[in-house]
Amino acid sequence: MADLILVRSGATDVNNLSSTTDEERGAAERLVREHLNLTARGDLEAVEANVTSDYYNYRRADEPLETRLRGPEGLKATIRWLHRAFTDMRFEFHEVLVVEDRAVALVTLHARQHGPFVVHDSPDGRVTDAFPSNGRSFAVPQTHWFKIAHGAIAEHDAVRDDLGMAKQLGWIPPRPLYIIRMLLTVRRERRRKT
Repeated sequence: MADLILVRSGATDVNNLSSTTDEERGAAERLVREHLNLTARGDLEAVEANVTSDYYNYRRADEPLETRLRGPEGLKATIRWLHRAFTDMRFEFHEVLVVEDRAVALVTLHARQHGPFVVHDSPDGRVTDAFPSNGRSFAVPQTHWFKIAHGAIAEHDAVRDDLGMAKQLGWIPPRPLYIIRMLLTVRRERRRKT
């Protein structure tokens, strides 16, 4: 593979961008792999050692309010939210690239939906959508972006194929019976939160 140089906005010393040592790149890659693997395993005990105390997840806007906390507690809430909907989760790693304090992982997420996938994309965390399980599995490409600080993950962002996941899980195109199931699940989830 050809050398990769990423130029961040505001970078002034292009020659210094590739100053990351092999040892630092290896440590960062292990950290990134562990982050995604502990998420897939649902390993809440491993979270504290993997993220900073002010860890920030940019994808938290569609998740329950408790996931919007900074630090390990926010990630733990995200993991619980994901595992309520999905089981047999695993990340297939295709590439992990590290430059300075940034890392990116190209992966395929494999999982099976076993519970409702509940969306909370209102500012107050209210349930806005819910997708009941059809018991199906999916495999979708994702790209995860990380900032690393003090030997831990400080920030996370992701680009996911949510449309591909929705098609594989039978959410779309919606059929009349499934729409009714969605509406009933939204009602049940809103009552559950009160």
